[in-house]
Amino acid sequence: MANKRKWYHLTHSARNKLWLATLAFIISFAALALAQSVTDQGNLAELASGSAGQAPHSLNIFAIPAKKLFGMQGSPAKINSSAIGSYSLGCLAGAHALPMTGDTWQVMRPSRNRNWGTPQLIALVEKLSAEAKAKAGWNGFLVGDMSQPRGGPMKTGHASHQVGLDADVWFTPMPTHVLSVDERENMVPLEMVKDHRTVSDNWSDQRAKLIETVARDPQVARIFVHPPIKKALCASATGADKSWLAKVRPLFGHTFHFHIRMKCPAGFAGCKNQAPAAPADGTGCGTELAYWMGPIPWTPKKRDPNAKPVKPAPALTLAGLPAECRAIVTAP
Repeated sequence: MANKRKWYHLTHSARNKLWLATLAFIISFAALALAQSVTDQGNLAELASGSAGQAPHSLNIFAIPAKKLFGMQGSPAKINSSAIGSYSLGCLAGAHALPMTGDTWQVMRPSRNRNWGTPQLIALVEKLSAEAKAKAGWNGFLVGDMSQPRGGPMKTGHASHQVGLDADVWFTPMPTHVLSVDERENMVPLEMVKDHRTVSDNWSDQRAKLIETVARDPQVARIFVHPPIKKALCASATGADKSWLAKVRPLFGHTFHFHIRMKCPAGFAGCKNQAPAAPADGTGCGTELAYWMGPIPWTPKKRDPNAKPVKPAPALTLAGLPAECRAIVTAP
């Protein structure tokens, strides 16, 4: 009420000046927002076309599926390294590339351009590959998908791998020679399973020791393997301390590789860890494994013929990712 009395006591001239000042602020704010939008769109256009000014500024980056936006990035954002968001809903700033060849690793499928991660993940892969050779007699890692240059959703293959803290490693040991580009692109990996209950003849005690070596590293949060591999690990594990088995999680699709997930590094405030793996029996070899060995995960759900058709969920866009991902996907 007091504010209203003050307004009415203003002279006509003063009220006009106040209206004009308010209008000027609104216009300047709108212009700033428009300029930011045009900048975002221009940056994205340059990334998509390879040169400046060739794509229309009418492009709406919030209407494009996020997997398409991040899939078109060929290089990392040149800003400080950070994992932003969660493993399945985030992006990656200042990514580093795992070199194509090292003493104890080689990158596979290089044309996919998914050998990127945080500096901490790069260091962990290098460290674990060396430890696997020393402790498990494993010649070296064949490294599959890590993350895209700026993380984010991928067009194909993964729901996670979005923040530069995931890496797939083949169960095929690294050959003693440096693989050619053709070999890296076309080599067929060894399958470890016959079906969802049984490992293949390719499974071995050495591969079990490989998984244990990786799982015991305190920086590793989880390892994903196909369910029968978890079963084989539970059957062969020895020693009093089997707590490392809790990190080994059964999951569809991991038949020829295992998936290493790293904990959020210290100092990455925007990175969201999963809750620590804590199966009831301390290893995941009890009721959790029994579920995966049973029929439920493998039986397709029957559709009610009288039910209304379910509309597919709309594609994830930039608006559904952490706000920082906007700057990462449009950065030079």
